Amino acid sequence: MSPPLSIDSRPLADGVPPLPRIALGCGNFGGVGSAPAFFGQGLSGDEAGELMDAAWELGITHFDTADAYGGGRSERAIGAWMAARGVRPTLTTKTFNPMTGDAGADHGLAPERIARQLDSSRERLGVEHVELYLAHEYDPDVPLPDALGAFERLRADGAIGAYGVSNFDATQLQQALDTAAPRAIQNGYSLLERGDEAAVLALSDRAGIAYGVYSPLCGGWLTGKYRRDAGYPSGSRMTQRPEPYLALATDHTFTALEALEAMSQARGTSMAGTALAWLLGDERIGQVVIGPGRPAHLEPAREAIERPLTTAERQQLTEAFG
Repeated sequence: MSPPLSIDSRPLADGVPPLPRIALGCGNFGGVGSAPAFFGQGLSGDEAGELMDAAWELGITHFDTADAYGGGRSERAIGAWMAARGVRPTLTTKTFNPMTGDAGADHGLAPERIARQLDSSRERLGVEHVELYLAHEYDPDVPLPDALGAFERLRADGAIGAYGVSNFDATQLQQALDTAAPRAIQNGYSLLERGDEAAVLALSDRAGIAYGVYSPLCGGWLTGKYRRDAGYPSGSRMTQRPEPYLALATDHTFTALEALEAMSQARGTSMAGTALAWLLGDERIGQVVIGPGRPAHLEPAREAIERPLTTAERQQLTEAFG
């Protein structure tokens, strides 16, 4: 067995364990993220347990989930695994999305709902305390001071260590910073999705809050799974939930991916490992949440940590993806 990785951590808040730069994303436990159409699909309990075992042995000790991942199945799988193994990873969970696919299902950031959903999350996870609790989306129907005030009360009561936001743009993040004291933001960011680069990433860095990345491989696009003039593999995101990625199917994207592949071959690493190394080479990024489908998919994280990019390599990729 290979020795565990030495994973750097970044401060989050006083009295809260530091945030490891690699976390295990659990959005595919019992579903595909928060999409009700896929509740009950994704990884089974046994498959999720096998993946958590492998991640823990690799040295990944922070797990990222949400109440609506799999309609609660993700949190239950983590809770069952912790109880069976007798170990306790640090945890991020989130709330906003509905727990069922019913029209008009309960969702959002009403203060009473935030508190209620945290109680249900803690019950599924089997814990009294969650290290990081995030607003999973911006809620235009609830004044931000009201929503973040609820998170602040949970922090003051000791139910959470710190709180933050997810899927907020720069204006919304600035409003949150002006209103309360979020300690983290988690958004989609990768070589292929760099909308946060100009404003959100810079703002989080200036404000001294952790910037977390989800979808670091952009739904599999940065793994070499999708090829120019080739069909999409069965069971891939492009056959399950393609809408977020349809705009990527361009000549520019495939040319950039070919540059990533050539560099990866020259370095002796996978395309995914190189793409993760590009993220870890940015000191402004506090955490990268990876979402492997099976234990073998953890290997790129090892590559990224053990084989960091040179400054010149990172700049070459930055320019290639433009």
